[in-house]
Amino acid sequence: MPPRVFNAVNVPSTANHVTTIGVKRTAFGSSGRPLPIFVNVFETTLPQNIIFHYDIIHPADKVLPARLNMDLIRALQTRIAPDVFTPLGVYDGRKNFFSARKLPLGPDDLREFDVTLESADEAPKGKGPKVYKIRFNLVAQINPEVLRRYIDGKQSQDNAVLTAITALNVVIRMEPSQKFPFNVRSFFTDQEKKDIGSGLELWRGYFQSVRPALKKMHIIIDTSTATMYKAGRLINLCLDFFNKSDAKILAPSNGFPDRERLRLQRFIAGIRVLTPTPDGRKIARVVKKLSSAGASALSFKLKEGGTMTVAEYFRNVLNRPLQYPNLICVEIGTGALIPLELCEVPPGQIMRKQVPPEKTKMVVEFATKKPQDRLKSIEAGLQVLSYGQSDYVRNFGITIPQTRAMKIQARVLNPPALKYGPGSRQLTIVRVQPFILRDKRFFKPVDVLRWVIVVYERKQRFNEQAVAEMSRGLCGSAREVGMKMTPTPFVVWYSGQGDISSQLRASGKLVYDQFKAAPNLIVVVLPEGGNEIYTAVKHFGDITMGVATQCLKSTKCFGAKAQYFANVCLKINVKLGGINAIPDPNSVKALTDPQNPTIVMGADVIHPAPGSQGRPSFTALVASVDSDNAKYVAECGVQTSRQEIIEDLEVMAKNTLTMYATYRMGVEKKSIQMASPKRIIFYRDGVSEGQFQQVLDQELVALKKACAALNIKPKITFIVVGKRHHIRFFPTNKADADVSGNCPAGTVVDREIGHPTDLDFYLQSHGGLLGTSRPAHYSVLHDENAFSPDALQSLSFALCHVYARSTRSVSIPAPVYYADIVCSRAKNHYDPQGTIDFSDTATNNDSAQAETTLEAFRKNFKPLNEAQKKLMYFSTILW
Repeated sequence: MPPRVFNAVNVPSTANHVTTIGVKRTAFGSSGRPLPIFVNVFETTLPQNIIFHYDIIHPADKVLPARLNMDLIRALQTRIAPDVFTPLGVYDGRKNFFSARKLPLGPDDLREFDVTLESADEAPKGKGPKVYKIRFNLVAQINPEVLRRYIDGKQSQDNAVLTAITALNVVIRMEPSQKFPFNVRSFFTDQEKKDIGSGLELWRGYFQSVRPALKKMHIIIDTSTATMYKAGRLINLCLDFFNKSDAKILAPSNGFPDRERLRLQRFIAGIRVLTPTPDGRKIARVVKKLSSAGASALSFKLKEGGTMTVAEYFRNVLNRPLQYPNLICVEIGTGALIPLELCEVPPGQIMRKQVPPEKTKMVVEFATKKPQDRLKSIEAGLQVLSYGQSDYVRNFGITIPQTRAMKIQARVLNPPALKYGPGSRQLTIVRVQPFILRDKRFFKPVDVLRWVIVVYERKQRFNEQAVAEMSRGLCGSAREVGMKMTPTPFVVWYSGQGDISSQLRASGKLVYDQFKAAPNLIVVVLPEGGNEIYTAVKHFGDITMGVATQCLKSTKCFGAKAQYFANVCLKINVKLGGINAIPDPNSVKALTDPQNPTIVMGADVIHPAPGSQGRPSFTALVASVDSDNAKYVAECGVQTSRQEIIEDLEVMAKNTLTMYATYRMGVEKKSIQMASPKRIIFYRDGVSEGQFQQVLDQELVALKKACAALNIKPKITFIVVGKRHHIRFFPTNKADADVSGNCPAGTVVDREIGHPTDLDFYLQSHGGLLGTSRPAHYSVLHDENAFSPDALQSLSFALCHVYARSTRSVSIPAPVYYADIVCSRAKNHYDPQGTIDFSDTATNNDSAQAETTLEAFRKNFKPLNEAQKKLMYFSTILW
């Protein structure tokens, strides 16, 4: 089926009475050349009949695991009360149950059931099966017509609409959740897996989600990856974790270190294991922690008096001695101790903790698929999901007629022209992908007058010759881009085991003694695995002394080509106050109108890794200060763990707005009247759709308060940039693809897959490198500037080209990208020799202790050095 061609008649038809959270869509974009593409969405029909919504309550008020809840509801529907649950209903594993017919629960639509997972003859001798009480309560009747009206633009989003969407999602997920390991919206199979060591393996899976769009309901299907615990004997899993084969290493009597036991405990805590019972059965239990002593050294009191060791107890139960009586035991939820060798790990258990850093590369390689391979896998996933064969899907009257991904019409925006400096072969250039710096000079190059090289690699490995070659390459590339930089005589070698701050201070003193001025750059050569040195270097440069630092990996410097050093110069130039390139004013008139000075801001929040308790979240606000939107300043803060709303945004915005006005008057010599912005374009990263209203109510208000405090009234446009979604673009033929097989940079879609009523668009602004590129999702929440869709799309695309660290356009606008970097660099604000611990062992579960830890993080957070506040210190990466 050919893609629809839109014309002037195809305009949004949202009714006047409909209210929206964000800006109401009143038009579509039209600029750019047309491009037919595939997207990983499949149209679905809507149910015709009423859906009945029930709350499921455990009267004991105990929260049970989702998998156990699913097993209980399955037993209830199929074995205990099949007459009540015909046809079968669907359940989300927590609280929501939906049925295609009204259940016969009695006059009050309320009923409590006694549910067991085993029949009486399967229960242990002498005691009956465990009984779970589950109460059903009818709470709502959902008319699918609300969804039809919503996607047609005739109804506002409300609880009825959201519940209806939830119901459809539960319907399509019910069948696979009964068959496969699942994680909210994804499920996984062992048909394609990879052992990555340390007791872990990767499983391929599929993500699925029902999503409303313009005039239609869609199911998004995408590939997904989960990290699983390796099935088998628990003792083997523990040995694999340490990459060892001798079980005796797990015995405290053989010197098993307590720190290693705690590391292993963090790894397996929460895992389900099968353990033997005296009557020969195996039951599932959850590991709580590990014992500090071996089974032969752990004893407990007997009811009849006396004591017995754990090893002796299981020798009696099993009628044989333990093979490894000196090994540690697992403590399960009831407090019982079970020897490692008697525990078995069932397959399909997702590890919900952070993947070890050394495994990240393998995870990325496994998850990465070229666009055409990913599309084939997605369409194959439709067969695995087998919606047509699902009783649950059929019971609710839903059909998914498509077997191929949807084909739609996209557009490819024209890239902005960029201006470079005098001496360039062309002063104004339109970047193509890929792009190199040959014959181009920076728009505003800086001079590196005094610099020093500090080498933390062994001198035998990185000797004087290697330093000389690196220095020549760096200086040569600097000259090519217009910077003045000559080889430095100041080169020192240090051990990374020493005091980094003292070493760097001594290195700077070498420069000061000769020039009576501090160095304006310290280049640091790091060994492989030099992350701790890197953090200490950045703390010294950004926080302590206020000097620019550039870290290089020694392995990258050997035989490096000119393009490598040119990329390093991109970073050095902006750190020292230079400008690499600016967008041509004619390309982005929305940003460069001299009568409407515009400040562009980017904000982000970064949260602790899964499983990290007591750690704070870090916030960042980045803002442009110049008329060309090429120079940015940053504010960084620390706040309550996992809180998404930026609590200090008013103060941060006030500071950056002040710096904007100061730069415009002091450097650009603007009048007082033209120094303050008349427009603010605010890009916010990392906010889920469920938090849009909260962001408007708190962050937009904080931004307006900051403006009021400075007695300015700029018009504000507030845009959320989403990256955590599963929409993907695929070219329909090779001729339309870039060299990586992806759609070209600038591909934009704002029609078929857009929000039913709110203004949004998907923009793939970057060329592909590896795998399938992910477009960014832009949701316009507030727009006092009344930008057209074309203006919003073109200025967002333009801002993806001014990212100073890259010669390519990037995936999100530069200020948002910078804010993400500032957040990730927050740990550099803490003294590496101080008491703040970022290691895994620093986590805690006690709420009072977590509050104390947060205060410690706030107290020890050191501000940026004054010398760095006006510079793009964050334009750095380990190269």
